[in-house]
Amino acid sequence: MKHLKQQVTQKQLWGLMLLAYIFSYVIRLIWVYQFQGNPSFYWDGQLMINTNDGYYFASGAQTVLEGLHLDNPRIPNVWQYGVVFFTVLLTKITPFSLETITLYMPTLISSIVVVPIILISRLYGQALWGFFAALLGSIAWSYYNRTMTGYYDTDMFSAMAPMFILYFLMKSTIDFTLKSALFAAIAIAVYPFLYDQGKSIVNAMGLIYAFYMFMYHRNDTNTYYSMILVFFALLPLPIIAPFNYIVKIIVLVMLYFFFKRTKIPQKKLMVASGILLISFMYFGNVFSLMINKTMDYIVTGTEVSGLHFYGVHQTVREAGKIPFNTFANRISGSEIGLLLSFIGYILLVIRHKAFILALPLIGIGIFALWGGLRFTVYAVPIAAMSAIYLFFIIGDLFKDGKLKYGFIVVATAMMLYPNITHIIGYRVPTVLKNAEVKDLAKLNTIANEKDYTLSWWDYGYPLWYYSDTNTLIDGGKHQNDNFIISTIMQTPSAELAANFSRLAVETYVEGVESHKKYLADNNEEKIPAKFKMQNNEGDIYHAGIGPVADVLFRNKQKDQKDPNLMLADMDSSNYKLPKKTRDIYLYLPYRMLNIFPTVAIFGNLDLTTGKTKRKISFYPTSVRSSGKDGVVILNNGIVVDTKKGEIRLGKETKTLTHFIVTQNTPTGKIKLFSQMFHLDGEYSAVYMKSHGNFIVMDNQTFNSTYVQMFILGKYDKNLFDLVVSSPYSKIYKLKK
Repeated sequence: MKHLKQQVTQKQLWGLMLLAYIFSYVIRLIWVYQFQGNPSFYWDGQLMINTNDGYYFASGAQTVLEGLHLDNPRIPNVWQYGVVFFTVLLTKITPFSLETITLYMPTLISSIVVVPIILISRLYGQALWGFFAALLGSIAWSYYNRTMTGYYDTDMFSAMAPMFILYFLMKSTIDFTLKSALFAAIAIAVYPFLYDQGKSIVNAMGLIYAFYMFMYHRNDTNTYYSMILVFFALLPLPIIAPFNYIVKIIVLVMLYFFFKRTKIPQKKLMVASGILLISFMYFGNVFSLMINKTMDYIVTGTEVSGLHFYGVHQTVREAGKIPFNTFANRISGSEIGLLLSFIGYILLVIRHKAFILALPLIGIGIFALWGGLRFTVYAVPIAAMSAIYLFFIIGDLFKDGKLKYGFIVVATAMMLYPNITHIIGYRVPTVLKNAEVKDLAKLNTIANEKDYTLSWWDYGYPLWYYSDTNTLIDGGKHQNDNFIISTIMQTPSAELAANFSRLAVETYVEGVESHKKYLADNNEEKIPAKFKMQNNEGDIYHAGIGPVADVLFRNKQKDQKDPNLMLADMDSSNYKLPKKTRDIYLYLPYRMLNIFPTVAIFGNLDLTTGKTKRKISFYPTSVRSSGKDGVVILNNGIVVDTKKGEIRLGKETKTLTHFIVTQNTPTGKIKLFSQMFHLDGEYSAVYMKSHGNFIVMDNQTFNSTYVQMFILGKYDKNLFDLVVSSPYSKIYKLKK
């Protein structure tokens, strides 16, 4: 690249950073502009957030700010996640509400990514390269999706923080000062506080930094000083947060000043850095952490040992394999853009070998092809820098400076175009609508903060935030306990639904309390038998805070129970239940309609074999056309003859037992217009007139808890009370 040492002044540098930051910020306001003024997306005078996980962190902030969720064992501590800490801090020191902070914080934080991008380019004397790259990297498809306004999650730090680490690591290889290594080490030390899911990425960056320094600077004493600082920063300390971060920073600063004032023989430094490397690898479980993270996202289906629960990752869109064109769009906005980025990165490494340090970010981005969409975000900033670097290389072929920068501007604009087009069309709704939140707010006035609300895990965190009740499964705890909720939702037995709900909640609550006592005593002998379990290595552990399904069924233990026999026993009014200590509610939302087949997968298993119990047919759709002859053609191709009571599924004709039309009233009640056809029919159909949904389903699914209690509003009044009713949800209180 010609004119490599053409450098901007300090003021100009700040100006470029500010311009890039404003660009990133303003682009993220497009979503706000699109949804402003729509009352469906507002609550408490502010737009709501658009990611379920955001309510996990927001609930943690509520605990500190409002004293809520004190009986919820899953609420994050203010020092557990940086996003909670900064949310609390900003809410306290600014006049803005918690709702406003959570809405705009992703935009404020994620846009800072422009700073390390520009600083890295300045290391090579080309801040303008960084400026154009910052425009692209800050709003590229995947990075925008996970850091847009309202996407309140730790993802706001996911790529921004590693780019600062990369900057300081690269700087230490260029200016070769210990101060740069110190800043890199401090950034590494605090990274888990900002984004704990990225430990494996930072570990990889530390290892490749050590490899790079040893390969190219092994004879320089400063190499080993730097490696000691970095490896100590990576070393996990057995101290609770925030003291672990504070201690690390203090020790790093002390080491820095000690190294500055003391000359240590290089051989001793090599030994010290080697010991720290081994310690970091061992105590940090580096390889097992990387392998486990990888396997978590590529291994799906049912478990192969113990009981055969269904794996959740296969049902999560972010965790599945993605096609190459999606992969390319996510990273660079187009397949051509990705190709340009690839060529640019190769040239970067050839000309500036320190860019090898960015390989972990590139590598985790490539892993997205197998691991899912979420991993593409890490590669975005480097891909942007690589593509723009290629434009500068090509621009150098022009002798005229105006032509050169004209080409760069046009080429950058062409890279920006598909990404901005995506942003304009990416109209992600809020997690819940105003009417749905009203239902949860009503529940909040009815329920106690120690009560439990049972629903699918998608709604766990919002239930915490708006109803101040606890849940059995949520966005972070949705493994084997999915079987419990799925079974409750799809069983045709109200007794089983009620008994399983009470048994699961009371056992879990007892387990949580027992685990607290265990932590205080730390005595394996005092673990109650029902919670004492043994892992594959033979170690005894307290299972009280884990999946309650494992406790109930004694999963993977010598005394493992047969779930089928237990469920059969629970399907009785005489089943002996634990003592009632709190109220339990069932939350049946309308928005679960389209994912009900997915919900049903988890409970439709014989856990002893892992085989599917039955074929579930549940086809929610809408009407394409209807004729006077009573024939209704649905948008999914199913044809329903409402006069003969027949349906056509492809080439097959099946008979209907029930055809029901439902209509919601202003008071929250449901009017039913029912017609029975064939007693021996295999299917039933429901037309939800108020919603415009037409559902064809098998008769066993028709009799399920969700269909009967939400869609039809029918329930056993001896077992449940309807406490909240609207077109958007039904909330029932368990009487048992």
